Amino acid sequence: MSTSPPPKVAGIHQALATVPQTSAPVEGTGTGAGAEARAPRGRLPGGRPGALPPGGSQDRLASWMSDLTTLHALQERIGRTRTLGDALDETLRAGAGLVGARRGLVSLRPADGLGPERLAGLGLGRADLGHLETVPSGLEPPRDAGGEPSEVVHGDIAREDALDPRHREVAARLGFAASYAVPLTADAPGPLGAAVWLYDEPGQPDPRQRHLLALYLRQAAQHIANRLELSRATAAVRAVHEGLLPDRLPFLPGVALAVRHHTGPRGGGDFYDALALPDSALGLAVGGTPDAGPSALAAMGRLRAGLRAYAVMEGEDPVAVLSDLELLLRLTEPGRPATAVFGYAEPAARRIVLASAGHPPPLVIGAGRADFAETTLSAPLNMLACWEAPSVQVRVDEGETVLLYSAGLLHRTGEPLDLAFARLRDAALSATPAHRADPEALVDHILRTMLPDLGTDGGADGGQEARGGRNGGEDVVLLAARFL
Repeated sequence: MSTSPPPKVAGIHQALATVPQTSAPVEGTGTGAGAEARAPRGRLPGGRPGALPPGGSQDRLASWMSDLTTLHALQERIGRTRTLGDALDETLRAGAGLVGARRGLVSLRPADGLGPERLAGLGLGRADLGHLETVPSGLEPPRDAGGEPSEVVHGDIAREDALDPRHREVAARLGFAASYAVPLTADAPGPLGAAVWLYDEPGQPDPRQRHLLALYLRQAAQHIANRLELSRATAAVRAVHEGLLPDRLPFLPGVALAVRHHTGPRGGGDFYDALALPDSALGLAVGGTPDAGPSALAAMGRLRAGLRAYAVMEGEDPVAVLSDLELLLRLTEPGRPATAVFGYAEPAARRIVLASAGHPPPLVIGAGRADFAETTLSAPLNMLACWEAPSVQVRVDEGETVLLYSAGLLHRTGEPLDLAFARLRDAALSATPAHRADPEALVDHILRTMLPDLGTDGGADGGQEARGGRNGGEDVVLLAARFL
């Protein structure tokens, strides 16, 4: 088999020669740090990395400028990657172009042991990567005899008797004849793992290609390290966020519950709650703070804890619950507004009493109807000298659902609020009888209809933004209670 030519970079034709796949393997291959590549025709044998054929100074300068242009374009491309996965994929693509390979893989295994460990492939499927994982030490960071990070060259795998038989077996199965591995090392957290490029025929990169790859990987590895730290920080914030929310919903006779919570990329402060109350009652709440970031996350945790305490003490009076919560905020978090809606549900009586503080009204969904509860317009908590708002009692029929949701569901549509409310009502009316019979299916249907780009896996959306533009970073919460 023959390799395909290296890809073009940013519209620039690569000036790099492809690997001489048909050349004879280097004697004693197995460690590439001290191996001397066979000099291609027109190249100085034993020349330093980047050595050029004899010629005028203008030719040499033109070649150097071509290499610099290529490196600059590649470094710009990886600098634009925003996620860890994208950075790994771009490193593989750029490296393949620099060394003239068609396939490759990156094994991310940070030396500090904090993870995450990840395997990314170029031109390799999941099954192929699984086979490569079975090669003894095949995905470990390459090291020289002294244990220092170093490149490793296998110029002709089939003829290297010193290799583990499993290595040759996997190479034959996947159809590659040579490989070139280099360590990925950054200033912090140190060794990150290894990158390996695979060749269809025996051969290896020449000194100039190795030199250019080394220059590129200096920045690429540090960029991967930066994306790694950001990924860890994002995962930590998300774990804290999820830990501040209920890990499961209560099971009560006469009602079925479902929830969807998608964390926005800014780490918003929205929350939901469902708790069993005395006399087989149920407390339902959705709320949050308009801020974002760690401080909003901490405030959300305190807000939910306070609401739960007041709901247990006087949940049958939602206005009293929100009034006490407003007083708590005024004393402990002056200047921080919050919105909330709280409902005291009695499943046996199919009745729910609601109170809202600057929050969108709940939606009652039944066969042929989708009506917003007439919660009186009120200011958010901690905005006025004294918060007041009456409660509203809603009676539901058998099989009807009360839906509480966050403002992010409306804002992420990118439409004015009146149109967003209409879109929500239309989404509920378009639900089939099967959707209305299952609260899980109902909330998924509403999410798919209103925010088709968001997903319906019930977890964080990884920073995906819907059409909401500047509001695309808000949390989305839906809490449904179907009365049986």
